[in-house]
Amino acid sequence: MTAQKGKDLLLKVDADGAGTYTTVAGVRARSLAFNAASVDITDQESAGRWRELLEGAGLKTARITGSGIFKDAASDETLRSYFFNGTIRPWRVVVPDFGTVEGPFQIAGLEYGGQHDGEVTFDLNLESAGALSFTPAS
Repeated sequence: MTAQKGKDLLLKVDADGAGTYTTVAGVRARSLAFNAASVDITDQESAGRWRELLEGAGLKTARITGSGIFKDAASDETLRSYFFNGTIRPWRVVVPDFGTVEGPFQIAGLEYGGQHDGEVTFDLNLESAGALSFTPAS
């Protein structure tokens, strides 16, 4: 993968629960992180007392974070209502020349801020709530 513009990494949400994806407006920075917890199966007979892990076990999670400014009343209202209602919806992260990650997420954090001489900003934290899929870019 060659160098890409950060603005081309898109964060989209199923805005109506029927598969209509809308790009979250005003997002200036975003990231996608994958994590996997390991299962330690080391015992007194482990070779050289080296830790052993159980292959294919453990908990997998993903976290999406984003921050930006308000630009679109419809997507702003969607985020607010999803947070306050604890809604789990499909989200999509499009990474240019890499692929698309899609699956259910819940908004775990929604923060608002601003300076007296600047714009109001928001920070968004999403936690995975089920199996994710990956589709390579074509």
